[in-house]
Amino acid sequence: MATARSRRIEEQIRHELAVICARELRDPRVAGVSFTAVRVARDLEHAQVFFTVLTGDAALVGKALEHASGFVRSQLAQRMDLRTVPKLTFVYDVSIERGAHLSHLIDQAVAEDQRYAQAEADANPDRQ
Repeated sequence: MATARSRRIEEQIRHELAVICARELRDPRVAGVSFTAVRVARDLEHAQVFFTVLTGDAALVGKALEHASGFVRSQLAQRMDLRTVPKLTFVYDVSIERGAHLSHLIDQAVAEDQRYAQAEADANPDRQ
């Protein structure tokens, strides 16, 4: 059960990560990364950071983020007022891709229904 404090910390971490990656991190592999969510453990020792990429290979971006996690964590320590900054684990968020796939399937089903309705109307012109 997430508390209001942990939700505020999660949102602040997500915001700060976006700023750090955009302004401070010089690794071109992380260009186009977007952080979708952060989940901190109850003890605030660990945080899962969910990300998605606009362009590029997600596995390569994940490795780059893991490689830079020490630097990113030190930057978070300077920006946030926490006793302990959580250890970051980066996880690729597939929900965006899954949502796009489901949207595509829905569009296909609607188009197929329209084609079927049009074929029915063409076959039975007197039923209109």
